[in-house]
Amino acid sequence: MKPTSHKSVPSKVIAVPSTISRELAEVVAQPLPSIDIPQTDENWRAIQTQLDSARSDRTRLTAKALGAKITELVIAGVTCYRVEPKEVPLLNQDRMLVHLHGGAYVLGRGIGAAQEAVLVAHATKTTAISVDYRVPPNHPFPAALEDSVAVWQELIKSQSPNKMALLGTSAGGGLTLATVLKLKELKTPLPAALFVGTPASDITKTGDSYSTNEDVDNGLGRYEGFIEASLKLYACGQDMKDPFLSPVYGDLSGFPPTILISGTRDLLLSNTVRVHRKLRTAGVKSELHVYEAQSHADYLRSYPSPESQDALREIALFFDQAML
Repeated sequence: MKPTSHKSVPSKVIAVPSTISRELAEVVAQPLPSIDIPQTDENWRAIQTQLDSARSDRTRLTAKALGAKITELVIAGVTCYRVEPKEVPLLNQDRMLVHLHGGAYVLGRGIGAAQEAVLVAHATKTTAISVDYRVPPNHPFPAALEDSVAVWQELIKSQSPNKMALLGTSAGGGLTLATVLKLKELKTPLPAALFVGTPASDITKTGDSYSTNEDVDNGLGRYEGFIEASLKLYACGQDMKDPFLSPVYGDLSGFPPTILISGTRDLLLSNTVRVHRKLRTAGVKSELHVYEAQSHADYLRSYPSPESQDALREIALFFDQAML
């Protein structure tokens, strides 16, 4: 019998499981997102202003609660944010994290770019630089990649890359992988370690979880709609399977040790799994952590849930082992 390309399943209600913490359960129970697709550049900029402002407010509150200091600076012509956690032990004072924010390559500008960096810097007790890279509609691909590479090249003039890690979630995870591909091409020293959270490693609708977790993931919902429109705006007519846009199609040999995180309800679970398997096939040390019931980036959205703190501890342990 010839296999079919599609499989129909009956509709069903998916309950919030009893296997997770109360704090995470509150996030899992949230409704699906709903963002209208902007039809003009002006509409895109209005949505960016609205959502980036809300993220910036959350970042300030989180930094205040954790005692972190955020300072704006310019590195290689790129706006960045230096995040200094409340405590940096002597062992970590020569280490640095370089962070690339998420937001479907269109959101996350301003101090909100440092939201994840605040959490990871706090967990690892390490200073972080969060890159506020340029975004469309004004600056489509390859502007973000140019900015991340420029900041990295400038930082390693005064900082040993053996004591540095590169990290990001979602679009930030995809950009982290693309940045390493570009650094390899340029024969530039690579980071000692990577954290790649539920990465946008394939910006086409390719991979099992794009279907199986469609409308189950209450962070992203589904590929069609705002996510697809954002990724196409970023790609700006380029081949979306270009490895610098979808790095899972690139040569991952020689990559630094990498920790990857996803969840069982994550729309990008397959993206994460495919990168992990490709890294392992290439002989790269890599760890994959998949959390029960979590949608896209719930290890960030649910902070300070026990599951979120567990994920951050895993990242800290991984970095400690890589940056000896």
